[in-house]
Amino acid sequence: MVREITLGQFMPGDSVLHKLQARTKILLLIALIVFIFLCKNFVSLLLISLFSIAVILMTKISFMKYLKSLRVILFIVILTGIFNLFYGTGEIIWQWWELRITTGGVCNALFVIVRIALLMMVSAVLTYTTSPNDLTDAIERLLKPLTIFHIKVHEIAMMMTIALRFIPVLLEETDKIMNAQKARGADMESGSIFHRVRSLVPVLIPLFVSSFRRANDLAMAMECRCYNGGKGRTKMKISKFRLCDLAAALISAIVFTGVILCNVYFPIIF
Repeated sequence: MVREITLGQFMPGDSVLHKLQARTKILLLIALIVFIFLCKNFVSLLLISLFSIAVILMTKISFMKYLKSLRVILFIVILTGIFNLFYGTGEIIWQWWELRITTGGVCNALFVIVRIALLMMVSAVLTYTTSPNDLTDAIERLLKPLTIFHIKVHEIAMMMTIALRFIPVLLEETDKIMNAQKARGADMESGSIFHRVRSLVPVLIPLFVSSFRRANDLAMAMECRCYNGGKGRTKMKISKFRLCDLAAALISAIVFTGVILCNVYFPIIF
């Protein structure tokens, strides 16, 4: 299960999405997430879903990798969908005492499940196709207006990127520690829920120790390279807005306009 969590990983490639400017991808991702939640009927949801799937396929990364990453939150998705079954109006499909499932509740559940799945997969596109350096530079440029308030934008962008990139490292370390504990006879997959929680203690302690050791090594490496923040720093590669970025923005704008029109001209289900 730990190996299937791919959040924060970068997978080099030569797809169109890899070639887009990091700032373009961040802004379009934010807009896509907003419009995923703006869908009010199945037509608009279908349109945004097809667009999201097309974007995922354009990365040239196995679609199964995106689907496997959903297995980690599968329980949360199903539980959220079940709760939404009992929230809605319309024709009653099933009822027991005060609990009832209606057509509106079924629509709510489907919408929630699809939205969460799309949200996870399109968010993974950003980290899969963007290198840590490009991501840091893009975040810093987008937050640059905050410098007028004397906010250290470069340091914030650096911390955000390091935290994101540490996720796969820590997951890999967790998997190694769990395998080592199992080889020593630790039982982490049977017994009650309380027994399983207690069995994680031998994993968490060495994980914390390893995390602090890695953080200390990273800090020493940055100090050895005379890192002192963003003041006076120059960039070896300057990212520029290109034709492919403009094309991506125009295509996304057309799709988002289609979502708005679908919400206007087709009936809202809730």
